[in-house]
Amino acid sequence: MAVYTVDDGQMLYQPPPTTLTTQTLTGPARLQVSDAQGVLATLTIGARTVAIRGPQRTFTETKRPHVDSFDRTTTSGWGVSPAGGNWSNSNGTDADYTVSSGTGIINMTAVNASRHTSLVDDITDLDARLSWSLDKTPTGNASSLALSFAYTSSTSQYRARMSVLTTGAVQLILECQTPSGTTTIGAATQLGTGYVVGDVWHIRAQRIGTTIRCRAWKDGTPEPTTWTHEVVDATLGAGRIGVRGIATTGSTAIPFQFKVHDLQLYSGTWPDPPVITHSTWVRVLPTPFDGTWTPALADQIRRWAVDSSPDVLAYALMYVTGAPAVTSPALAGAQIVGESKYGPDDVDGTRMEGADFHEYMGLPWTFVSGETVPAPDPKWQKSLDCSGFVRMVYGYQMGIPMVRDQAINGLNLPRRTRDIGPNGPGIIVAQATGTAPPLTNMQIGDVPHFDATTEATAGEMDHNGIYLGVDTAGHPRFINSRKTPNGPTFGDLGGSSALDGTGLYATSLRLIRRF
Repeated sequence: MAVYTVDDGQMLYQPPPTTLTTQTLTGPARLQVSDAQGVLATLTIGARTVAIRGPQRTFTETKRPHVDSFDRTTTSGWGVSPAGGNWSNSNGTDADYTVSSGTGIINMTAVNASRHTSLVDDITDLDARLSWSLDKTPTGNASSLALSFAYTSSTSQYRARMSVLTTGAVQLILECQTPSGTTTIGAATQLGTGYVVGDVWHIRAQRIGTTIRCRAWKDGTPEPTTWTHEVVDATLGAGRIGVRGIATTGSTAIPFQFKVHDLQLYSGTWPDPPVITHSTWVRVLPTPFDGTWTPALADQIRRWAVDSSPDVLAYALMYVTGAPAVTSPALAGAQIVGESKYGPDDVDGTRMEGADFHEYMGLPWTFVSGETVPAPDPKWQKSLDCSGFVRMVYGYQMGIPMVRDQAINGLNLPRRTRDIGPNGPGIIVAQATGTAPPLTNMQIGDVPHFDATTEATAGEMDHNGIYLGVDTAGHPRFINSRKTPNGPTFGDLGGSSALDGTGLYATSLRLIRRF
């Protein structure tokens, strides 16, 4: 019945509470709560997470800007670019592509030998810059280096190409290459003279829809405000960005080196970004659900049904590319939300593992078990490894108590994935040995665990994430912090984030836990 209350002398009408009905489900044991519109919430016996119907939301992700400054050493290929993917070579041998002393080196060992390396990640629109130099003055004929994009093969790409002539003149040409030949879409334009060994030049290229433009300038001079070439061309679709070097026929400077000092992607657009749309929100109870439906629990479900405060999924998206930074006055201004990396760069260019939630914030921490950790080295700040990301969302933000190595009892959230999987809070929804378990009973907000390595720890859970839902292409996707994308992602850079198909994570899934 309706209720009237008095507030400051006025009678206020309160509508009657929504009528809720319940139904028990199995596999796992659950309680399904419905209202007049249908299923409202699902509670799982032994778990704290509750899937509840709320306003429809769409989750998507953009390509992460990055710069490769070649702060590593390699002798066979250029390795991994921070947040950019793996460098892949075509033409020549891997030994022709090395990294040393902060430069990516292309060794030119034969006349008219094309060398090409590209980042394994397809994009459409882009804004990118390449900085490079020569270690030897061209003789006999020109030496040319290009910033390539829309690359799908060594015979299909756009090129913003700089040519250094034997006279020292520097030219910029815009080309479109297809298997049927190369078309000049921006004629050779002289931008400088007197090139000497060590002079660094910058090439910048943009692609917006069918508009393609490029410009170049010598290091130490201002970047031009106008474009040397700007054309409309729709010949090529999505592809990689890369670097192409060539010693033109007649060159007598062989052998020599092109030195790439950095490659920066200011922005890029995936041709098919992941998009997930649904009306499921994930909330967390103060204690695991014991199967008893009470008036207090019913009231909590009603409140959550109209609650727009951040839930598990909202917090998970607060650490992806472009997420704005938020600091906490209660934690002395420490950043608690915002775009996260995976970890600091290692000597080989990959990311170091070991960033927990408190290291992201740069703070010491005392856990419910009494374990304490000191303030971390600043290099770990604003970084989260895979389990650190899960702990940031479910532990710090949603309140599940956390430990490190002690009191791993099925109620607390441990530090390591190998412990969270078999002994973490909540229940195991599905598991299998040597193969992926069925996804039948997986629920949005569940934590999938993977045995994704072939090292000595094979058979042990070594990666995890948070299940986000089914994307517009019908693939179940999870958000996870990974080395190649350099932080939380549900995209496919460095490996598909889908739980179906033949990708690494689809085939290495071994356990699904519901917190």
